[in-house]
Amino acid sequence: MFTERNQLYIELQAAVEQGIVLFLDGDPCSPAYVTHTLCANEDACYMRDYVFDEKGGKLKELRFDRLSSM
Repeated sequence: MFTERNQLYIELQAAVEQGIVLFLDGDPCSPAYVTHTLCANEDACYMRDYVFDEKGGKLKELRFDRLSSM
């Protein structure tokens, strides 16, 4: 059985294989780095943002941005 961490990594790796670029707090990064950061910072909250191209509506970027506490 896969853990949530493994499932996230597999999802992100599949996205990269489809040509989708991953960003974490504005910096391009690998599926392994995003997975590690999100799982290691359990107290932090990240928002997932989907960026589509303007022509065909194809997903081109997947961005993870840390939400600051109020």
